[in-house]
Amino acid sequence: MSQPRRRGLILDFGGVLSTPVSESARAFCLREGLAPDAFADVVSADPVGRELFADLERGVLPQAEWNARTADLLGVDATNLLGRVLADVRPEPVLTGAARAWRAAGVRVGVLSNSLGSTPFDPYEGHKLGTRYDVVVLSGDHHLRKPDPALYAVMVERMELPAAACVYVDDSARNLTPAQDLGMAVVRHTGPAATVARLEELLGVPPAPGR
Repeated sequence: MSQPRRRGLILDFGGVLSTPVSESARAFCLREGLAPDAFADVVSADPVGRELFADLERGVLPQAEWNARTADLLGVDATNLLGRVLADVRPEPVLTGAARAWRAAGVRVGVLSNSLGSTPFDPYEGHKLGTRYDVVVLSGDHHLRKPDPALYAVMVERMELPAAACVYVDDSARNLTPAQDLGMAVVRHTGPAATVARLEELLGVPPAPGR
């Protein structure tokens, strides 16, 4: 049985449409006099810090409270902690440009992101998600977080396409599994050039004239 033509592209935000979050976090740690992986260790290895970060992504913990409680774990000032951690994150020009070109070519393009609250710091400010993409699903708006399959089901519904007609891109392998289980093609993002090349194969449309 042939696969339907892939007409939908779903992109993760942090580390795909943006420059790597991990690099910004390491730079923050060095500025603060911490070990380079101190922040990553607190939000992924420390059981208390890991649950705080999960609650932030689910939208059940206000960012200001997360700042205060995570700063205690790190031993740093809490003022705008998230903003300081993400200070070096910028739009990724290759992926954002390719996404605009694919959308102009008729591909429906969406964003599926684990969010981090919007006050006092909005990680999405300046990225114009609401105008540059057809669908935006942020975890905190649904009190779910990737890789919860229910969040992917919301995304598919909003895309108004069969899952098998969509491609999902994420830099985290564990976040790809639920999309694949729904029938999407998946791409593990390791770098802009490789991701664009693979998407060109899957979508059957070059991201820009003459590519």
